[in-house]
Amino acid sequence: MVSKDQSIGGLIFIVCAVIAIGYVVTLFGYDAIVKPLLGVDWLYASVRYWLIAIPVLVAFIVVLAIGAWIGWTMATTPPPKPIEEFETEEKEEAEEKKE
Repeated sequence: MVSKDQSIGGLIFIVCAVIAIGYVVTLFGYDAIVKPLLGVDWLYASVRYWLIAIPVLVAFIVVLAIGAWIGWTMATTPPPKPIEEFETEEKEEAEEKKE
């Protein structure tokens, strides 16, 4: 029996594989496969441009979003206690236990 997670994983795999194959075929096999099907010559440069531009744009935005998230986290996180405070707390606790 296949679980729900395995079904979703299989679906994600199939979708990604189909997109990857379509991407490679469109980028490198445009003259042999896509152009005869569409019959349009002027679309060639535009298709290849967007096939490269969209993934680069998405990757760039993802990198900037991760950088912004790291910056926001650093800006909003309070600074840690100095080590000296930990040492004094440990000494105070040790003295309280002795008493």
